[in-house]
Amino acid sequence: MRDLESSSKLTGPEQPLYSIRMEIEDLYENAMPAEAGELDDTTETAATSLAILAERVEQLMRIHERLLQENQALREQEIALQAECANLREQNEQSRSRIEAMVVRLKSLEQPS
Repeated sequence: MRDLESSSKLTGPEQPLYSIRMEIEDLYENAMPAEAGELDDTTETAATSLAILAERVEQLMRIHERLLQENQALREQEIALQAECANLREQNEQSRSRIEAMVVRLKSLEQPS
């Protein structure tokens, strides 16, 4: 899975959601468990654990910020698409009205007066 993330370094709204999930999973996979480093000094162990926790929090904050930006971009895109849709519906209605008027005129031309 790591290869997929490194092959497409996207940021912001373009970054796939699976990539963000992978980053969160990596936080847990790459974390050093407390028993892994059997240190004699408990202060050093606590400092190491605190450093790992601080790094996790920073990574989660970066992911959170990126998700906020992506969410904002998607909301803006949604608003733009809704406006475009309303515009296209209005154009469609105008075209339909013109075509109906042409059909009425053509029918009147076919009937002798």
